[in-house]
Amino acid sequence: MSTIERLPLSIDHIPEEKRAVYDAEPILSARNLVITFGRVVGLDGVNLDLYRGEVLAVIGDNGAGKSTLIKCITGAYTPDSGDVFLDGAPVSFKRPQDAREAGIETVYQQLAVIPALDIASNLYLAREERRPGPLGSVLRMLDKKGMKQRAGEAVEKLGIQTIQNMGQAVETLSGGQRQAVAVARAAAFGSKVVVLDEPTAALGVKESGMVLDMVKQLRDSGLAIILISHNMPHVWEAADRIHIQRLGGCAGVITPQSHDMGEGVAIMTGARTLTS
Repeated sequence: MSTIERLPLSIDHIPEEKRAVYDAEPILSARNLVITFGRVVGLDGVNLDLYRGEVLAVIGDNGAGKSTLIKCITGAYTPDSGDVFLDGAPVSFKRPQDAREAGIETVYQQLAVIPALDIASNLYLAREERRPGPLGSVLRMLDKKGMKQRAGEAVEKLGIQTIQNMGQAVETLSGGQRQAVAVARAAAFGSKVVVLDEPTAALGVKESGMVLDMVKQLRDSGLAIILISHNMPHVWEAADRIHIQRLGGCAGVITPQSHDMGEGVAIMTGARTLTS
């Protein structure tokens, strides 16, 4: 069991079938994160707990510290002070690759896909697998057939029906399909936590719905999801809990059942504060 002091957690408004998620210890915790950029305070003592099998949305106005918080958790930034824990053990990521190796995958708003490459190659980007035996070890030949097969299995497991041909170039896909490829890559290699930064930005209604369905499916498979979004209807549809950033600090954590969108936005802008 973790010795980290858990943050106060009210599950009064969590649906009964979801309450077991919060009986376990958090898979990811941040305590008293502080980071400054000159005279600008990026984070001012922020705490966060993330549980397996939940979608934790992070919302806030521009400059509230959403992206800074996520970058401190995923190794893009090193906080000036504070601690990050994964599975109860302290971690200190010096670069995003460290977080990836620990099981934390991030899908950024600017999709890191290579349009000229096919879907399978994008899923295995920077993780290419070599053919077994001397062909791989000596001649360093890639196992293209195996990667294509395993890529298809990963996409099928997510229930993505709009992508069938793993040899199809990504540049021929729609925006929603490209996002699906990025999410599938994160799900395939993110063994513990998947962070999604504005996954439905610039997508149409149908494509956004497809991405949100994938987010829910990842959650139901037991992964822990952090969802950063400015789209409040999407947040209230997909999130189990909502972490609200304001002026570099956490203004509170609510649920879609305990507060409606108007109340959430009021807390986000400072027009209302949480009393508990």
